[in-house]
Amino acid sequence: MKRTERHRLKENELAHTLARVNDALSKSGREIGFAIVGLLVVAAVSGGYFIWRGRTEAAGGALLAEALTIAEAPVVPPAPPPQPGATPPAPPPNSYPTEQAKLEAALPKFLDVVGRYPSTDAGLTARYQAACILAELGRAAEAQVKYQEVIDRDSSGIYGQMARLGLANLEVAGGQFDRAITIYKELTADRETRLPLDGILMQLGHAYARAGKTSDARQTFTRVVDEFPQSLYAPQAKQELAKL
Repeated sequence: MKRTERHRLKENELAHTLARVNDALSKSGREIGFAIVGLLVVAAVSGGYFIWRGRTEAAGGALLAEALTIAEAPVVPPAPPPQPGATPPAPPPNSYPTEQAKLEAALPKFLDVVGRYPSTDAGLTARYQAACILAELGRAAEAQVKYQEVIDRDSSGIYGQMARLGLANLEVAGGQFDRAITIYKELTADRETRLPLDGILMQLGHAYARAGKTSDARQTFTRVVDEFPQSLYAPQAKQELAKL
């Protein structure tokens, strides 16, 4: 794979990672993705994260690019016919009528990368993307398996950390607040994490609140206000404290 093609693939993958992370996070924590993608860009530019080496890496990267092309395709709902009885206009090429249709088309492509190149960087990326798509499609049990596979393969890396966050969000969605709280607390205590601490604290605070642990929620939101006064989460934390 040529150098320019590698750079283009990295940029596309980074952009799509942001989209997947944003969708995987709860609405109150969607901005975490912006901080994550900034970290990924820095890592990619410095050459310290994505490494495409040899024919296997190149082939996996090319297959990953195909999957990302589908995942990044536009969603264009069918347009009504211009007049009764007329033929509806054709949809734009390489578009999908719904987000679900697009995700269902992209999922087997990512899983193909995982199956054929499981030990490559492309395989790790595809595994994480597949987990996020499964979560979006409501297939929580399958998403949990894929998130755990990412964690097992990249426990201290950025994808492993994001997969732990994805698992916590699945637990919240499933009403398993104590399990989610445990994961969030582990992430906030991890000195090596590259995820934004203020964003994780907000997620933890919401989990505490939903679990009925008002005192813990109040302490957590107060940490955001006190430790990150300039954070974009500070106003949200103050609002949550007012509700409590």
